[in-house]
Amino acid sequence: MKLRKVTAASAAVLALALTATACGSDDKDDSGSGSGGGGKIKIGIKYDQPGLGLKKPDGSFSGFDVDVATYVAKELGYEPNQIEFVETKSADRENALARGDVKFIVATYSINDERKKKVDFAGPYLLAHQDLLVKADSKIAAGEDLNGKNLCSVTGSTSAQNVRDKIAPKANLKQLGGYSECIAALQSGSVDAVTTDDSILAGFAAQDKYKGQFKLVGEQLSNENYGIGVKKGDKETIDKINTALEKMVSDKSWDKAVSENFGPANYKNEPAPKIGVIVR
Repeated sequence: MKLRKVTAASAAVLALALTATACGSDDKDDSGSGSGGGGKIKIGIKYDQPGLGLKKPDGSFSGFDVDVATYVAKELGYEPNQIEFVETKSADRENALARGDVKFIVATYSINDERKKKVDFAGPYLLAHQDLLVKADSKIAAGEDLNGKNLCSVTGSTSAQNVRDKIAPKANLKQLGGYSECIAALQSGSVDAVTTDDSILAGFAAQDKYKGQFKLVGEQLSNENYGIGVKKGDKETIDKINTALEKMVSDKSWDKAVSENFGPANYKNEPAPKIGVIVR
């Protein structure tokens, strides 16, 4: 009788272990493995930048950064349904990579020397420039025309001050909480121009509700080399991503993504940058 009790207890323990194993097998997450095989990959993007990284009301995602991330993930062995897009705000990008929250980040992440101390970059995959967005019928044709006019950028950004320092010292600066607020102010006429990266401006202008209302002036006040952020020292992943980016350019998927996401704003994009070449 004693033997049967021990055997029954052992069987119960074994059954519990098997149940736990079965439950755990459905939760596989390969966000740090760099390969598919039925797992998932976590990729950092922005949630609030139309044309680049936007989470839509139905929970789906759209934008150039999303298209690039999806293409790269496929080349790494992941189908779209294996991707988990994680919101990574600008201030938390380095920490998200260091913690392993995401495998890589595609989020208008400009490559610079300070950031390279903390993370590594694949790419660049897009060369953007600081520009101005104005109404389609605006007489502002160059930065100098902003003297005496109202210029909007987001609080904490250096973009508006950059305009005053370089081309329009008498522009009136107006800082708001986000670019969507600046765009609304431009639409209402309370500001005459909005400034930030041309890719971000084009993304907003390409939205259905704004189509045909705005235009880019064409200033190039800075060079922003967008790279894909990877955890420091992960050379294997960087090499795989760079190979994927080269393929995306060669098979014209890159051109298609640019056209679909920025085309309605008449965005005059730079050619696809060469891997490892940073334009100063």
